[in-house]
Amino acid sequence: MFLLDEANRCLLCKNPRCSANCPINTSIPEVIALYKDGKIKEAGEILFGNNPLSVICSIVCPHENQCAGNCVRGIKGEPIQFYEIEKEISERYLDEVKFENVPKTKDKIAIIGGGPAGLTIAFILAKKGYKVTIFDSKNKIGGVLRYGIPEYRLPNRLIDKLEDKLIELGVRIRPNTLIGPVISIDRLFKEDYKAIFIGTGVWNPKTLNIKGETLGNVHFAIDYLRSPETYRLGDSVSIIGAGNVAMDAARTAKRNGCSQVTILYRGNFDDMSATKKEIEEAKEEGIIFKLYRTPIELLEDGVKLINKEDENNPIEEFFECDSTIVAISQSPRDNIVSNTTKLKTNSAGLIVADEEGNTTRPGVFGSGDVVTGAKTVVEAVAHAKVVAETIEEYCESKG
Repeated sequence: MFLLDEANRCLLCKNPRCSANCPINTSIPEVIALYKDGKIKEAGEILFGNNPLSVICSIVCPHENQCAGNCVRGIKGEPIQFYEIEKEISERYLDEVKFENVPKTKDKIAIIGGGPAGLTIAFILAKKGYKVTIFDSKNKIGGVLRYGIPEYRLPNRLIDKLEDKLIELGVRIRPNTLIGPVISIDRLFKEDYKAIFIGTGVWNPKTLNIKGETLGNVHFAIDYLRSPETYRLGDSVSIIGAGNVAMDAARTAKRNGCSQVTILYRGNFDDMSATKKEIEEAKEEGIIFKLYRTPIELLEDGVKLINKEDENNPIEEFFECDSTIVAISQSPRDNIVSNTTKLKTNSAGLIVADEEGNTTRPGVFGSGDVVTGAKTVVEAVAHAKVVAETIEEYCESKG
């Protein structure tokens, strides 16, 4: 009833700012109008057709900067919570829809990496009759959705639903398969894959390059979030960094028994790359913030810092804690690049690709974080849609 009330508050703007500021241009007024009329299936078809990961984006998008943040209703009151409506529609659609496994009469496509970009391209090309195989280095597909976003924020059951739908469409999935050392790009081409898509994400943690990062009580956030239940962090933990990954690590540590979790950050709240919502929710859960702190050494019983609260008089101080988690971004691994030719990367190790997803090697395409660096899920999906078209055009041109 609450969501129907929300839908009824929508003004159904003719020039909707919410849609204009959605990276994937979701037809929000159209979807809300269908929802109000009880046409859930039709609304779900529109959402899924535009964004195969709509059920995911309804949860993880930074709505305050996109649909909600640009809602006319929000100027003098509360914006429409469209993302909650989107979640209900998208989840019901996935529960009820039965996709047709159309005859696979077109070319073989290899998708390396089952993250947001890879999943999007798999859905699009499988529905068009391409023989799609997803190769993933981990035991389950999902990439950052499953291994980088905590369960409390994004339930794995939703990723499992997407996997079920991919299989329903005839997509083949090879888990625990690291492309590069054993199965190479060259091998895939020799075995008649017409096109290869690389969407392997960014899984190498960036380091602080200070003493102590190899200590046994120091961990990297991207590793910790993959399986937090295996870590023994102790009662108190410090998190170095202030992006969404840092907030996820902090809140996860709190949920896993750490009584005192402190974020150490070199700037103030306005400088943080995490969304305001993530920061506020971290505060509500008892996460402590120590600002203007720059770590200079990690120790077995804490962190040595420079405190710049008084910028004219920086002082050295010691912050005591049992463990430290470093959360200052990630970079790509080179398993594929180091085992193939003609595939260029830039100075940051990211695969070089044009706006359509063409890499420097013909027949190999790239998108997602491994090309752009860490971005939002919806941005990855939006670009992947473009790359899917590029792949189709390439296959058709090669006969």
